[in-house]
Amino acid sequence: MESNFKIIESLKSFLLDIGELSQFASRFFKEVFKSPFEFKEFIRQCYNMGNRSLLLVAVTGFIIGLVFTLQSRPTLQEFGAVSWMPSMVSISIIREIGPIITALICAGRIGSGIGAELGSMRVTEQIDAMEVSGTNPFKYLVVTRILATTLMLPILVFFGDIIALYGSYLVENTKGNVSFLLYFNKVAEALEFGDLIPATIKSFFFGFAIGLVGCFKGYNCKKGTAGVGLAANSAVVFTSMLLFIIDFVAVFVTDIFYDL
Repeated sequence: MESNFKIIESLKSFLLDIGELSQFASRFFKEVFKSPFEFKEFIRQCYNMGNRSLLLVAVTGFIIGLVFTLQSRPTLQEFGAVSWMPSMVSISIIREIGPIITALICAGRIGSGIGAELGSMRVTEQIDAMEVSGTNPFKYLVVTRILATTLMLPILVFFGDIIALYGSYLVENTKGNVSFLLYFNKVAEALEFGDLIPATIKSFFFGFAIGLVGCFKGYNCKKGTAGVGLAANSAVVFTSMLLFIIDFVAVFVTDIFYDL
């Protein structure tokens, strides 16, 4: 009986979070079109989220390309289909692996950072001080960060995809003596706009989700300093779950258009 009560309370809390998150998102869309636009803060956030995430995304993408190719090559060799390796790797990485892995990494790094930063500002009453001084903290803190994540994530995904393909090329060059030009010609032949466009569009949604949830958890942080860690942790968990939901919807919708 007690376990059922806990499940009901958890479900109720989850649904309340969804409702509050929807209200938070609607406020963002209202504020984003109002002047003034905090352009300097937006550029600073783009630098913090984009440039400082490049190394992590590059290392992850490179390892994914290496491991994916090393694991797939023996199976393709059994069927005499090693020549299909560039096509298979490129389509898999561009369509699915690159966007979702990069988004999950950024959810851990950027989402938790936003949640902790805004949570600290809420706990130390800096946000309240901005409201008293006449500054719009939502415009300055939230809108700029959500726009920055929405813009920078597709760029990080593109960068990670290129590094992953280069890692795959190194394996093929070592194992099968495939030249750089031949490998990437095969990649270009395999990819179509139908592969690139859906992946790019859902990357924007991934970035929006990371910024929205991170800002929501941090901006509404409570329970003193302990709430800062909770905001950062819940931002990562909630964002990761939301990313998988968005990915499923994107793949489902793309599949419908392919059938048409």
